[in-house]
Amino acid sequence: MAAQHIGPVVVGVDGSESALDAVRWAAAEAASRNVPLRLVAVFSPLPAAPRHDMGLTAAYLEQVSASLRATLELSTEVAAGAAPGIEIDSELRTGYPAQVLTDESRSAVLTVVGSRGLGGFTGLLVGSVAVSLAAHGDSPVLVVRGDRKPGSGLPVLLGVDGSPAGEAAVGTGFAEASRRSVPLRALHAWSDVVVDPAVAVLIDHQAWETEERALLAERLAGWSATFPDVEVERIVVRDRPAHALVEHSADAGLVVVGSRGRGGLAGLVLGSVGQAVLRHAQCPVLVVRG
Repeated sequence: MAAQHIGPVVVGVDGSESALDAVRWAAAEAASRNVPLRLVAVFSPLPAAPRHDMGLTAAYLEQVSASLRATLELSTEVAAGAAPGIEIDSELRTGYPAQVLTDESRSAVLTVVGSRGLGGFTGLLVGSVAVSLAAHGDSPVLVVRGDRKPGSGLPVLLGVDGSPAGEAAVGTGFAEASRRSVPLRALHAWSDVVVDPAVAVLIDHQAWETEERALLAERLAGWSATFPDVEVERIVVRDRPAHALVEHSADAGLVVVGSRGRGGLAGLVLGSVGQAVLRHAQCPVLVVRG
């Protein structure tokens, strides 16, 4: 039987400090998974230029290409220092960051990007790159933010929405906690803000919370059996999901969320909840597509 192919950890680099932080995280992730690390810089083509500007365009192309090659060399040195002994390769690709990284994710076990950058990665979280990558990438996507260092020993914070689409995120949350040998905090947030105020006074919030706790327990039960080594803390809060996740990220080493779901986490990443988590979480965020 043929050996199963295990892809690399892919990281997008652009020379910014944020991207170098992403490189350090990606190197640590590659080492812990015993897979290669692949560094990718993206050279975005210029818009069509008038013929009389071709000399300037050629000079610009050469200057940017040289700068990106130097960026790959520096990133390789940083990665080797962060995780000595790992296998590293790099490539300068032409295209647009979201498209290139989505393509790279098809053969990756994990795709890593920084929270802000230069050049093609400018405005990563407030623009379309991270959203597009999280929505269309084939691998989990790690957006490195905050000042956490790999191996911090802090818990993994898992957002659980109770939907079948969120099962992949739940499984990944357990796996990440097990691999890091840290506790897992499973957070389920529910809110009655969509209830008509005229009937809100009739709601039995105690019964509602009991049902939400039962839902969380049901979603975790099978995975707890699969990962008996993981200590699980269940957190059920009456709050807006994005607000709850951002607040609890203050003492977490990693936040794990699904790319879409229902209830409080519906439309995660593509909607306002996910964008808020990506913009305001105080630690790296791992987005898992279901």
